[in-house]
Amino acid sequence: MINGELIDLTAGDYAARIATAGATLVHLRKAGDDLIIPFDAEASLSEAWQGKTLVPWPNRIAGGAYTWQGRRYSVPVNEPELGTALHGLAAWTDWRVVHADSDSATLGLFVAPTYGYPWPLQAWVTYAVDAARGLSVTVSTKNTGQAAAPYGTGVHPYLTVDGHPADSYELTVPASSALTTDASLIPTGRVAVDEAEVDFREPALIGGRSIDHAFTDIGAGGAWTASILHRGTGIGAAITADTPWVQVYSGEHVSRR
Repeated sequence: MINGELIDLTAGDYAARIATAGATLVHLRKAGDDLIIPFDAEASLSEAWQGKTLVPWPNRIAGGAYTWQGRRYSVPVNEPELGTALHGLAAWTDWRVVHADSDSATLGLFVAPTYGYPWPLQAWVTYAVDAARGLSVTVSTKNTGQAAAPYGTGVHPYLTVDGHPADSYELTVPASSALTTDASLIPTGRVAVDEAEVDFREPALIGGRSIDHAFTDIGAGGAWTASILHRGTGIGAAITADTPWVQVYSGEHVSRR
């Protein structure tokens, strides 16, 4: 199958589908309403990294080159239009099923060392659906080598309310800073969200704004929740995490849904 094995999870009104290729969240629904933008995993690849697990780095490495502990490394550029290495090494690899039952599944992957990233990693992702809490996603990684490794991780869902356009959402992101970027979307600095004109600490309508920002200084160092609310239906979707960053993107590559 084009996206590997497909695993369906349910609990109460919630239903999720996971694809082993990329440890990908294919869809998440509550009572039939889409909470993330879904795709047909039986027939097509996801668009714009929908639902992928990003290991061992999220976002972009300029020119595919980086320095770690005084040594320069190069990884393949997979975003040629910007000249960057985007979203790690695991998003298009088939993960193995470690465990699966009706409401949870754990996938595992050995990230083999390469010349550009010579550190062996064992990674796991657990998806679990709860009738009250919805979906939880836990990513954990163990460095199985002898040397310290550079590492980051992220997940890539697109929150939605049944595919309504982003213009009609109120967005809330409790972050006080955002990164500025250059033409290749590589960070150049940090500014206050009001200076960057992306202040969503209080609910604000997205409208026609184009957003593609990494937000930080978020959640006072603890858990935080970012959310969208569709003004027309009053239905919303939210993501809660304890990471120090959240990337918010208005979804131009997925028709601003």
